[in-house]
Amino acid sequence: MTTETAPATSEKMLNNRDLMRMYWRSTFLLGSFNFERMQAMGFCYTLMPAIRKVYRGDKAAQAAALKRHLEFYNTHPWASSVIFGVTAAMEEQKSKGEDIGEDAITNVKIGLMGPVAGIGDPIFWGTARPVLAALGASLALNGSFLGPLLFFVGINVLRVLTRWYGLKVGYERGTTLVTEVGGGQLKKITQMAAIMGLFVMGALVSQWTKIYFPLVVSKVEDRETHIVTTTTLQDVLNQLLPGLAALGLTFLCMWLLNKKVNALWIILGMFVIGILGRWAHVLGVPGA
Repeated sequence: MTTETAPATSEKMLNNRDLMRMYWRSTFLLGSFNFERMQAMGFCYTLMPAIRKVYRGDKAAQAAALKRHLEFYNTHPWASSVIFGVTAAMEEQKSKGEDIGEDAITNVKIGLMGPVAGIGDPIFWGTARPVLAALGASLALNGSFLGPLLFFVGINVLRVLTRWYGLKVGYERGTTLVTEVGGGQLKKITQMAAIMGLFVMGALVSQWTKIYFPLVVSKVEDRETHIVTTTTLQDVLNQLLPGLAALGLTFLCMWLLNKKVNALWIILGMFVIGILGRWAHVLGVPGA
């Protein structure tokens, strides 16, 4: 009686030590950034431990793989770890003699750049970083030293976890991850993260944005006590809806951004309006 065993080629060739080497190298992805091939040298440098391991003893195959990964590459640097893992898995399959050509590896890598950037940019640059910065700044404005620590620790924990687990998942799942990226699962995660970030930022608008209108609307003197009660435009707005001016300014900035107005011009415009408003006694600082 014979017992069938799984072929040795089905086993993974890279261990956690190899992946850790790739992880540390991936932190230097932008170290040799250039405007011709963007992150290509960083990608090749990151993949070197895997290429040496899977093509051990075959210098020609190693050289061909390194040359293959010096082509143009550019995507989100943190989420890029997923592509590192998928590419390493495909190179491993190719080294075992499976039907994977050089063009297939290059095409998968190029094909993943767009979706990964579309996921990484809104989640990390558009949501996580501004939300952590806003929360940290709020604590710092209240005199707490935890503000900068919250941002520094939070953003780096997120960076480390994304790079490491992205690399592991990409390598372990291999090419099956490509179909998931093409599906709607990651798109839903991106949308949920964006909604959460917008919710938090919207809640901070009323706390951060302070607009004060000192323009006097009316003065009423009490005949018995001779106390004069002054009502300003700000008092009227506060009775209608506290933070109404801040909300209106936020919507105005969003509308201008949707009209493709440069953000720098919006900032300069607010500076000019603030200075002129203060000079005309239309805008002011509470208690001043």
